[in-house]
Amino acid sequence: MIDAPLLLPEAKRDVASAYAWYEEQVLGLGLEFIRCLDALLLSIHRHPLMYPLVHESYHRALMRRFPYSIFYEVSGNQAIVYGVLHCSQDPRKWKARL
Repeated sequence: MIDAPLLLPEAKRDVASAYAWYEEQVLGLGLEFIRCLDALLLSIHRHPLMYPLVHESYHRALMRRFPYSIFYEVSGNQAIVYGVLHCSQDPRKWKARL
C-alpha cells in the first residue's frame, strides 16, 4: 500500500465540475459521484499497480457507475492524480496533462 492519492489542482477542478453537473441533474447525484470516486481512490491507494498503463508510466482507472476515468502516476510512495475526466472527452486532453 502507498500513501493516499494526491489530487493535483486540475484533478480537483475536474471533480468539482462533475459534482456540480450531476447535482444540477438530480439532487444527491453529485454526492453519489463523490462516493464512487472515493471508492476508486481507495482502490488505487490499496492496489496502485492493478490498473492498466495507458501512456508511458500513467495508469487509468475507470469508475463503475459514472463514465469517468482517473489518470494517475505512481511516483515513489505516492499516486499522483492528474485528471478525473469524462470518458467521452478527446484523448488529447488527458495526454496533454500527463
